[in-house]
Amino acid sequence: MAFTWTKDLETGNTQIDTEHKQLIQAINNLLDACSSGKGRSEVINTVDFLAQYTRTHFSHEQVLQQKYKYPDFENHKKLHENFIKVVDGIAARLKKEGATIQLVGEVNMQVGSWLINHIKREDVKVAKHILTQQ
Repeated sequence: MAFTWTKDLETGNTQIDTEHKQLIQAINNLLDACSSGKGRSEVINTVDFLAQYTRTHFSHEQVLQQKYKYPDFENHKKLHENFIKVVDGIAARLKKEGATIQLVGEVNMQVGSWLINHIKREDVKVAKHILTQQ
């Protein structure tokens, strides 16, 4: 199941929203590669990009949170760290096992759904806080 960018995912912060769109596109690319039986190397490259870009994006978010003294910074940072562990675990399993149906399902649920829920529940709070501090 592909993920679609919708209005309720917008935080109002251009940088964060742009990066979220890129993450969602990377997840969709991965799901597409897995479901269409594309080469293992393509799937691995997509997961590697996702793992790297997630770190970049979270770093950008955390810089903004610190700059604007987001009061729940430590908890938000822990959510990011836990998510990175999940993505790294999926990447390791993918390299070992290949693109299995089970792994595709995990990407969908553990990566895609987590990201969508995180944006809606957590990142919108960060964006609202930043707007009140500007």
